[in-house]
Amino acid sequence: MSGQPPMVLVPGMLCDADLWSDVRTRLDVPTVDAVIDAPTIRAMAEQVLSSVPGTFILAGLSLGAIVGFEVLRLAPERVAGFCALSTNAAAPTTTQKQQWTELARRTRAGDFAAVVATSILPQMFATTTPPTQLRQRFLAMADRVGPEVFITQLAAQHTRRSAFAALTQTRCPTLVISAGADRLCPPPYHHSIAASVEYSCLASLPGAGHVSTWERPDDIAALIHDWLPATTSQELTCQKF
Repeated sequence: MSGQPPMVLVPGMLCDADLWSDVRTRLDVPTVDAVIDAPTIRAMAEQVLSSVPGTFILAGLSLGAIVGFEVLRLAPERVAGFCALSTNAAAPTTTQKQQWTELARRTRAGDFAAVVATSILPQMFATTTPPTQLRQRFLAMADRVGPEVFITQLAAQHTRRSAFAALTQTRCPTLVISAGADRLCPPPYHHSIAASVEYSCLASLPGAGHVSTWERPDDIAALIHDWLPATTSQELTCQKF
């Protein structure tokens, strides 16, 4: 797509570039895969900002979008467009912090494989018993990320704060994609995000789970493709919330 800035693809927790593989190949725009393995959300945002020079479009899923919120806070002038999937802009709750602390404790104790298989994987897809291919693919990705990075990412989760103040100041075109069967980040989270941004589109993927980029790559690529012109024209053609 002529004149389009690159799109930086930011993975979620326990995810790597493969999270975006099925979408990336369907996009007509240059892409860069960011790595987020720093111990704070701010440091992760700085990793994203250092991944490309100049302006860029940011697409993040789950923790990747949370890092995107911080990028918008730190350097809004560099973000030509923001796409947030399966995420949560609210500050973490006490229960969440307790859960992250327990997951880190178990992982340090050598229980990483069981943590991924029993505590993380069942929440990743539309069903708690996903098809074998998806299950094996996610377990392989988590294994590549590894326990040390997982512990670091859990520590970063503790440094999260509400992103709504930053979102109300966001002026770049923003696409919010909600997965209808996402148990971690249900649709109301995304309605709140879209309602906070002046130039926003809200799209829904009924029946999709948290890792929607694997379950519905064609739909996500189509949504991004239709939205991308807004990142250069500043004109949204979808409903504004």
